[in-house]
Amino acid sequence: MSRVTAQLRPAVDRCPGLLRPYRAEDGLLVRVRIPGGQTNSGTLLALAQLTGTLQLTSRGNLQLRGIENDSIAALTDRIAGLGLLPSPSHELVRNIVGSPLTGLTPERPDLRSLIRELDEAICAQPELADLPGRFLFAIDDGRGDVWSLEFDIGYRALNDQRGFVALGSAAARPHEHQIRQLSRAGAAAAMVGVATDFVRARRSQASAWRLWELPDFQNLPGGLVEVDRPVEAPPPIGAVADAACVGVPLGFLTTAQAAAVHTIAAGGPVVITPWRGLIVPGAAGELGALGAAGLVTDPESPWTKITACVGSPGCAKSKINTREVAVELAFKGRPPVRRVHISGCERRCGAPSGDHEEWVGAL
Repeated sequence: MSRVTAQLRPAVDRCPGLLRPYRAEDGLLVRVRIPGGQTNSGTLLALAQLTGTLQLTSRGNLQLRGIENDSIAALTDRIAGLGLLPSPSHELVRNIVGSPLTGLTPERPDLRSLIRELDEAICAQPELADLPGRFLFAIDDGRGDVWSLEFDIGYRALNDQRGFVALGSAAARPHEHQIRQLSRAGAAAAMVGVATDFVRARRSQASAWRLWELPDFQNLPGGLVEVDRPVEAPPPIGAVADAACVGVPLGFLTTAQAAAVHTIAAGGPVVITPWRGLIVPGAAGELGALGAAGLVTDPESPWTKITACVGSPGCAKSKINTREVAVELAFKGRPPVRRVHISGCERRCGAPSGDHEEWVGAL
């Protein structure tokens, strides 16, 4: 994103939330923030039952679509009742991606408590209610998975007790900028401090939605050192330790699939990944049942290489039904060798950051 483009933007982004629905072609859309993707199967099923389908996002959040005007108030109350609206003033800015397998494999630190701590620290800082909805925090347990995403400020563990906080970058930038090593205990405060500096700095640069769009963003904390940025590294499909890692075709989870996950997880934890998948701890032996529900359990499945924007009829700008094209590609044509993203128009919404082939709809 060039600075020229950023300067032409409105000062307020239009990212949807629970209290700020977006009017799509198929009805109202709300986005529910799930920090670090950490939720449970009961909550997942309850949300799916509200609209019949959940849309997983590239930040591990959830979207509910096709909501009628006269039902939005009741739906909002129901979602808030599930504990998913801890701070109405901060609901648009609780954007945290975390390593989905953190705490589930013995060789890496368990950072689930840090994800919760950071979420609470964000909500406790009044100024951070003014963050743009695109601003992204990342917590990486050292495996480099979410470190490959376009985050603004992140913590990466070096071991159980220490890590470093870094400024992120756009896809066009090959490096992050290391601030300093610090103890895990100080990570949330350090990240909130940088985010607060950004909010203050953008008061004179209101069109900057991402940290690197400030002309002098490298001077926010001072004393920065460049560090390498890894390529995208999603969790593998299949069994990892005792967890089941499954894909959700095109990121649309049906009520029946959520019910199957709930039956297997028995109300326990479920992690939504930024790669539109789910991780079910303790379910490595249940891959057959999850696959029977229509979830992706085979790493060779064509669905591991196909993504798409919502397309028509959900989006008025789309020139094609992207899901129909995706299904035809997955089942009727030759399976793709490399990742393919299907876009309904030239905006290419939802395109992955890694190497991929683009299919763009045309009239």
